[in-house]
Amino acid sequence: MSTGGLSRARLVRMHDVMARHVERGEVPGLVMLVGRRGEAHVDVIGEKAFGGEPMRRDTLFRITSMTKPITAVATMILVEECRLWLDAPVERWLPELADRRVLKRIDGSLEDTVPAQRPITVRDLLTFRLGFGAVMAPPDRYPIQRAVRELQLSLGPPKPASPHSPDEWLRRFATLPLMYQPGERWLYNTGSHLLGVLIERVSGQPLETFLRERIFEPLGMKDTGFSVPPEKQERLATCYADGGESGALVISDGVGDSQWSQPPAFPDGAAGLVSTVDDYLAFGQMMLNQGQHGRERILSRPSVELMTTDHLTLEQKAVSGFFPGFFDNTGWGFGVSVVTRRDDVSLVPGRFGWDGGYGTSWASDPQEDLVGILLTQRVMDSPEPPGPFRDFWTLAYQAIDD
Repeated sequence: MSTGGLSRARLVRMHDVMARHVERGEVPGLVMLVGRRGEAHVDVIGEKAFGGEPMRRDTLFRITSMTKPITAVATMILVEECRLWLDAPVERWLPELADRRVLKRIDGSLEDTVPAQRPITVRDLLTFRLGFGAVMAPPDRYPIQRAVRELQLSLGPPKPASPHSPDEWLRRFATLPLMYQPGERWLYNTGSHLLGVLIERVSGQPLETFLRERIFEPLGMKDTGFSVPPEKQERLATCYADGGESGALVISDGVGDSQWSQPPAFPDGAAGLVSTVDDYLAFGQMMLNQGQHGRERILSRPSVELMTTDHLTLEQKAVSGFFPGFFDNTGWGFGVSVVTRRDDVSLVPGRFGWDGGYGTSWASDPQEDLVGILLTQRVMDSPEPPGPFRDFWTLAYQAIDD
């Protein structure tokens, strides 16, 4: 047994099982980390691209929706400074969102609306209950989906990126009605886009500048940002997606021509960041340590406790379709999912974290004093956890040896 309470023999098992995913060609390579009681075990397997250079511990990954927890922390920094208030209407800082209209039905005309029953609050954005978000239906089934696409708002996957500045993005978004009444249900994604614009407005700084000064630099996250500078591009992993009927993987985002090779017009607070395993460990450990990492305190303990509490009611979960069974054992805090019921080896109540749709996963578990991170670069093509995800989390918990 190691001093972190992890079995060395079982960590070997972890390596062997995860290596088989690489050998079968499911992903070209991966970086995984299990940290417990301050001791981190990191394993690097495979290549940065099929037939390319070996994967490295400092390889850069598009962490997509693992951006959301960072954006939520940035928001809570402003709440702690009393520059934002959780239950204040966001129209105070985003006047474009005043006097919202709401669709009478999700498949209805954009003109068939009623007035919003109340304003959207900062809390609504953090908990994804603002009344607008991802529609779990085929593209362009509903008029609201077509309008989002035509306005180039890029509310779904981070590629293609929206070509608009934050102010123009918000101006276009504000021309749309809400899908549902504020507070009625949980809808994925859009809350984090709006939080990014809100942080810029309130702080008076570009989102990346605020994140760098208030989170990344204090935590030593030197490789995390919204783009990859030229001197670091050789460390970026190639991203793949399912090629369809052929069964082969195809490049979704390369390196030299990567979407992340230049700063974006719209810094995406929902899914825009790239990072490394050690950078995200610093963030995950800070959250596990209730806001503190080393000598740096990013948030207070009460703020982290609030962030990692399930804020959804049973009624909201019942109408908030994400994918079947998601809310059976999971709730939602501020930018993170929270395990509410134990029905698997790795689902420990109180465990919080989130995944990225380009093949990344993070969770911190206060009960086990554990941080787990898996970084791959294969776009998820199903709501079901991909094989490497499923096995990683089982293997991380079976390695506990006390």
